[in-house]
Amino acid sequence: MAYFVALAIWFAGWWINARLANGPASDTRLVSLAIPAIFGVTLIAIWQVLVVMLDISPIILPAPSDIAARFVSSIPTLMADFNQTIIKGAMTGYIIGMIAAFVVAILADRSDFLTRGILPVGAFMAALPIVGTAPIFVKWLGSDWESKSAVVAVMVFFPILVNTVAGLKDTTAMQRDLMRTYAAGYWPNLLKLRLPAALPFIFNGLKIATTLALIGAIVAEFFGSPTVGMGFRISTSVGQLAMDMVWAEIVVAALAGSAFYGAMALIEKRVTFWHPSQR
Repeated sequence: MAYFVALAIWFAGWWINARLANGPASDTRLVSLAIPAIFGVTLIAIWQVLVVMLDISPIILPAPSDIAARFVSSIPTLMADFNQTIIKGAMTGYIIGMIAAFVVAILADRSDFLTRGILPVGAFMAALPIVGTAPIFVKWLGSDWESKSAVVAVMVFFPILVNTVAGLKDTTAMQRDLMRTYAAGYWPNLLKLRLPAALPFIFNGLKIATTLALIGAIVAEFFGSPTVGMGFRISTSVGQLAMDMVWAEIVVAALAGSAFYGAMALIEKRVTFWHPSQR
């Protein structure tokens, strides 16, 4: 019976979305937001029905209603974990890694020797497993958010660096010749031609780094943290079999990651409005 109810919910959500997608207002912003929202609600409803009707243990998979109840009752704890992991750990490390990547990209752009030397080293750093680097940074910088910021900075450094270096080289010979006819030096050439042309590449790296920053900060907390933080809360809740709290933290992480990525995409759309990809 549970499977028939789940199928009925699925077909109802599919029918509503099909009507909206093929309707006269399919191109409006409201419909474009409603379609993924209905799809998400449909999945959550199926999840709730299957867990309740099949009597699945909350240790295996808690129902969305139980997760929502735990989320509401634990808002102060979730906010403290959010501040520790996202604001202090992920955001600080993201900013440090971004600035370092930009500085190194400019230096590499001015020197072919640095380009040939730094990019392989950056690739090596990107290949380092976080489960190996996180304990090292915890030993060096302590168990508070500083070590998590260092892990995040290392993780986001390489994708931003590679995309920035590639973007700075993405100009045509005609554009470079035109700047030479204006007797433009390196810095005018960089600021007025090459950096604007590199912005789509740079934002691509920044968007990739948003997810890496969140993952790095949370995973790093598994290897040492004070009694606060999303990674700490997940690890301790799993040990206590409080899976509803684990899922509540996952919801916070998903919302934070989506908001972070969406904010970066919005900034990209405003800054690179002239690019064909944004038209």
